[in-house]
Amino acid sequence: MNLIKEKYKGLLVCLAIAIPAWILGKIFPIIGSAVIAIIAGMVIALFWQPGKTFKPGITFTSKKILQYAVILLGFGLNLNVIFSTGKQSLPIIICTISTSLIIAFALHKAMHIDSNISTLIGVGSSICGGSAIAATAPIIDADDDEVAQAISVIFFFNVLAALLFPMFGHFLGFDTTSGEAFGIFAGTAVNDTSSVTATASTWDSMWNLGTQTLDKAVTVKLTRTLAIIPITLVLALFRAKQSGSNSNEGGFSFKKAFPMFILWFIVASLITTIAISLGVPSSVFAPLKELSKFFITLAMAAIGLGCNVVKLIKNGGKPILLGGCCWIGITCVSLLLQHVLSIW
Repeated sequence: MNLIKEKYKGLLVCLAIAIPAWILGKIFPIIGSAVIAIIAGMVIALFWQPGKTFKPGITFTSKKILQYAVILLGFGLNLNVIFSTGKQSLPIIICTISTSLIIAFALHKAMHIDSNISTLIGVGSSICGGSAIAATAPIIDADDDEVAQAISVIFFFNVLAALLFPMFGHFLGFDTTSGEAFGIFAGTAVNDTSSVTATASTWDSMWNLGTQTLDKAVTVKLTRTLAIIPITLVLALFRAKQSGSNSNEGGFSFKKAFPMFILWFIVASLITTIAISLGVPSSVFAPLKELSKFFITLAMAAIGLGCNVVKLIKNGGKPILLGGCCWIGITCVSLLLQHVLSIW
């Protein structure tokens, strides 16, 4: 009861931001509720600074609720479907993820960009935008400003992709009688799920393809989402070893390093896969997927409330350049490999 009393005020503030953001996100899917929530939180923080009675609940929401969101995200993954339909796109996914991470690391060293910002933008660009940032942030101990910066950069290039890629695809000569090639392109080169959906749906509408492109793009995107598991585990191990080497108290501990919420994410994915293989309709898990998205929106509201907008604007140039380089690199590698594999 004391825990609830300590946190409920801050949680209610976050809910007051997240619920309207969730509704607006449904109306404007190209932007998405998570971005609306974090911007709203940042604007409110300019005029109101949460006091002692609100901070525990806001901190709980930005940290723990974010982890619960990632766990629930696992219920949206049927591993059988992903493995059977993702084989074709797997080489492209591996190469685009590697490209983004290498670019992020190289520019972090060359331009002296903060390591947490570089990691969040690199992982967010390469895997699945906000969801990957949500999974990575607790592992690397990223603060609210760093998460907000990364989300803002990812959002900017998501919007560009959703607006430009359908026209770009037509200019390049993608097949307009099938959604396969453009679906793989959208699924591998666009960051966040909402923007992948918007980009693929636009292509379907342009060429009257029903949901061909959308189905392909979402499957490829979900396959990319699985990369959260190995990347977060590697980051956790690296962080723990780094902490151990910088501390005089003991060394590396796998138990401390292992992010338990990622374990539960894997368990959730396995539950979904087994249940569907036994005949349970996938629609049963739809509410949990929606709850995951709402929890991310809720957490982003809390993160926005903890942000220093002036600092974000002041430090915005290098992260945007980093995000742009990752985005261009992923796009070029996706197109090149599709051409090499005779998909396009």
